[in-house]
Amino acid sequence: MNVKYDLSGKTALLTGAAGLLGGEHARGILQHGGAIVLTDVDQTGLEKQRTKLVKEFGQGKVTALIMDVTNEVSINRAAEDLITAGTHISILINNAAIDPKVNGKNTLGEESRLENFSLEQWNLELAVGLTGAFLCSKVFGTLMAASAKGGVILNIASDLSVISPDQRLYLVEGLMPDLQPVKPITYSAIKSGIVGLTRYIATYWADKNIRCNSLSPGGVENGQGQDFTRKLISRIPQGRMATTDEYRAAIQFLCSDASQYMNGQNIVIDGGRSVW
Repeated sequence: MNVKYDLSGKTALLTGAAGLLGGEHARGILQHGGAIVLTDVDQTGLEKQRTKLVKEFGQGKVTALIMDVTNEVSINRAAEDLITAGTHISILINNAAIDPKVNGKNTLGEESRLENFSLEQWNLELAVGLTGAFLCSKVFGTLMAASAKGGVILNIASDLSVISPDQRLYLVEGLMPDLQPVKPITYSAIKSGIVGLTRYIATYWADKNIRCNSLSPGGVENGQGQDFTRKLISRIPQGRMATTDEYRAAIQFLCSDASQYMNGQNIVIDGGRSVW
């Protein structure tokens, strides 16, 4: 392994660890010698993820903490617990988000449409996906800045940070136009905001040896319906969706010294969808 990719002696904190890509992001850190602190509000999902990773990488490398990214008290408590345990966080991966999914039955409904979208749902999704990234960066970035060791903050955005959702992907045959489901406005607003947050932090703590970049994945194959999948891959030059492990190498690059001169950038990995 190239020494610049070596994460030995470093610990990463991952939010939204119980989600689809949480385990893959964690494996990216663990495979290159780092340790991982998994955090989520989903206690059952978090424990399942921890158990899987412990079996693969051993007990000493994997820690799990219940942490609510929308609650600054919860984040500070987690930080204090880690300090008490002698754990220094040198990598923060802001991954937590609420992402309405399409499955074979299409779980999006008419309430997803802009004219029907509730302020309550808007506030909830922004609290998790954008405010959560801000609060975690505030708490753990401040600790990194004070340590003289510096660190890395990696924000997980989306290809929808650089393109608009194509609402034709979600069309349901036979429904009236005003009843058609859409990708909600929150996802685009949050992921675009994540890129802006990345650029801000990249300059704010540059003198403290803290780098901040964002990763924008494209769609991941996860049992979506055939119609949705067919329409989506027709818009991707490589003709397929990503597999869950195809972002792991990017995590390793962006969290290690291999990317030590990269700062404030948004890396889009989407099979070419955003350039077609």
